[in-house]
Amino acid sequence: MEKINNNKNQEQRAAVINGKYKVGRLLGHGTFAKVYHARNLVSGESVAMKVVGKEKVIEVGMTEQVKREISVMKMVKHPNIVELHEVMASKSKIYFAMEYVKGGELFNKISKGRLQESNARFYFQQLISAIDFCHSRGVYHRDLKPENLLLDDKGNLKVTDFGLSAFADHLKQDGLLHTTCGTPAYVAPEVIGKKGYDGAKADLWSCGVILYVLLAGFLPFQDDNLVAMYKKIYKGDFKCPPWFSSESRRIVTKLLDPNPSTRITTAKLMETPWFNKSLQRNRVRTKEELEFYGNNGDDEVLRDGKEKEKETLNAFHIISLSQGFDLSPLFEESRKGSKEEMRFATTTPASGVISKLEEVARGSKVMKFDVKKRGECAVRMMGQVIGRKGKLGVAAEIYAMAPAFSVVEVKKEGGDTLEYNQFCSEELRPALKDIAWTSCSSTQTPPPPPSSTATV
Repeated sequence: MEKINNNKNQEQRAAVINGKYKVGRLLGHGTFAKVYHARNLVSGESVAMKVVGKEKVIEVGMTEQVKREISVMKMVKHPNIVELHEVMASKSKIYFAMEYVKGGELFNKISKGRLQESNARFYFQQLISAIDFCHSRGVYHRDLKPENLLLDDKGNLKVTDFGLSAFADHLKQDGLLHTTCGTPAYVAPEVIGKKGYDGAKADLWSCGVILYVLLAGFLPFQDDNLVAMYKKIYKGDFKCPPWFSSESRRIVTKLLDPNPSTRITTAKLMETPWFNKSLQRNRVRTKEELEFYGNNGDDEVLRDGKEKEKETLNAFHIISLSQGFDLSPLFEESRKGSKEEMRFATTTPASGVISKLEEVARGSKVMKFDVKKRGECAVRMMGQVIGRKGKLGVAAEIYAMAPAFSVVEVKKEGGDTLEYNQFCSEELRPALKDIAWTSCSSTQTPPPPPSSTATV
């Protein structure tokens, strides 16, 4: 039997997945998955290959959980979160090609004893940065613990294992999550209470337990009897060791507040002097900001890029942009009812539309913007101030339907929807009324019909 198992392991190690990844040694395994070291045959890059058996996943009803993990990991691109490169599948298995993190689990470092406060703070700062980023995108981890925190070869923390995570879409009508999950020693009291919980506040409790463990070298809530341990968690019954500094003691106590309504928030936590000691101020840029400013951080604004010809709408564009061909409403809702996109028709030349958009962006009282033109028919605006969900990004593109008639599409590219709607309703819509063509009965001359008939 042992010989057969060895042969299977050798076959697995020799396997090449999708003609691209050569699988090597086993790195670890869980109940439903195994993780192997693998090498990208094209780039030579090392990856961690997570292999999940389809049959077992279906058998235990975890199909949705696997789909959720894939969706979450595609959303949360952050230096302190393990990156998902790609997902592949065969008839029997699903393969996750992920960032290979060489330093192992943070748990291994703690098992050797408690950390110096400065080291504990360093890992905690990176953990909070990652979790705050997830929460800003409506993602809640729900299983934070040292075993799910990895270290790279430079000693930086990486959050992994989003198998139990939840989206804001999973909230019930009361605005709360209701699935009891997580690791007992790290789970928040309101999760145990089964009355619904705020995912962000539950994650912060787990972060509090992790900080305690980093500083103490042991758990705040311990008991051989699980029910007894839950009672301690529910009451917030713990004591800080005498070597905790007064500042760290205060932070831990505010995080391990059994009342979620008075527990410290991420925003308040990040304002505390203890958290800000030796904090690296390199804020993580969103994907939209990186695209706007460029990966090198050069903030080139109000400079024309490569000239781009004004686009002409074909039938598919027209159908996707409007409910039929009725463009008379000043601002139409998109077909999906989204509040993150609006359109209007205009007889103003593209240069005039872009000048008006630049004028609004520069003079905004709601939020100051950097502006970047993209040729003659598009412009992007990036807020200078960091909002609730990063910087607000707005893009506008002009589509020609006829020589003297265009459709302008404005949409949110990043940031908070409420901030976008406020900017649109208070400043953008009123400012664009002068150039928007409303209807044939208005004082403006109606535009000519498109020069050619499009057939679908």
